[in-house]
Amino acid sequence: MRVSALFPMKTKGTLTLAIVASCFAAEFLIGADAPKKSDPAAAPTPGASASVVPNVVAVVEGTEITKAELDQTVSAFMSRRGPQGGNVPESQKPAFQRMVLDDLIIDRLIAKRSAKVEVGDGDVNKEIENIKKNFPTEEEFNTQLTKSGQTLERVRENIRTNLRQRNWVEEQLKGKDAVADAEIAEFYTKNPEQFKSPEKVRASHILVAVPMDAAPEVAAEKERTAKELLDRVKKGEDFAKLAAEKSEDPSAKQNSGDLDFFSKDQMVPEFADAAFKMKQDEVSAEPVRSQFGYHVIKMTGRKDAETMTLDQVKPQLLTYLKGQKKQVEVKKIVEEMRAKADVKINLPDVPVTGATTEPVSAPPAPAK
Repeated sequence: MRVSALFPMKTKGTLTLAIVASCFAAEFLIGADAPKKSDPAAAPTPGASASVVPNVVAVVEGTEITKAELDQTVSAFMSRRGPQGGNVPESQKPAFQRMVLDDLIIDRLIAKRSAKVEVGDGDVNKEIENIKKNFPTEEEFNTQLTKSGQTLERVRENIRTNLRQRNWVEEQLKGKDAVADAEIAEFYTKNPEQFKSPEKVRASHILVAVPMDAAPEVAAEKERTAKELLDRVKKGEDFAKLAAEKSEDPSAKQNSGDLDFFSKDQMVPEFADAAFKMKQDEVSAEPVRSQFGYHVIKMTGRKDAETMTLDQVKPQLLTYLKGQKKQVEVKKIVEEMRAKADVKINLPDVPVTGATTEPVSAPPAPAK
């Protein structure tokens, strides 16, 4: 039903920084291990051939990064981006390869400095449980382990290593991401448009789904069904109960048709136009047709447009501004560490144009 989300958040920084800052997820089960030894069967790196890329692409404080490790990391990254994001123009492949190598170098440096950080089994177990929440059942989790060629023990060690690195970075950041009340107030004052909440209504609906390519006679039959349901509502049947039983919206059995509060641009136009014209507890005079089918709508609440107060958004702004400061400080830590490190790179110099992820574009959305 909803066609947009307000104030989408995006992350900032290189691939390494994004990994350091991220929470653990099911991707640990897929390509989590980078090879530690040369692997002749590894997929070739885009834009490079075996004749021009040496077997050892870099030496980081005495530790080698092999071509096979670089190839596998590139391949894993491309596969995570999916078919739409996995194509790199030929002219940009050498720069992309070098960018991934730079991330591997930083990863290796952080791994060396965090090697003595202790991580308890309890912390690892907690992350395992968080990963399992991404799967409907324990059996499905174990199936994915098997499909990805992983074992639970290998996943545990990957998690332990990443926790060491994350905890080491957090230790370096102590006291550097503090945000004063004056900074929060300044951001709020300078970005007033970000804290305006548009008019919203709350509505419930009963959906009679109609395929986009439905024949006219099928659509007509669906409309008759929707009118019959509307007639039952008008005769006094409980709307929520009828929605739970008859609506073809997949979420109806859980929410009894309730869509909560939404702004006009969050719904398809036909639905939004009808809902915003209705009065409190009014039911649509006729079923409303949209791309999803026919809707019987009941308007159950309204909120006028408002500007959120500083007190209302302060917790979200604190989190947002702390995150921005943390990104800046992590970048400083990485740059300083890299500048002091003994690193030899055996690839030709190429211009690296930027980060692998997008910059932050908006603060968090105001609370409902």
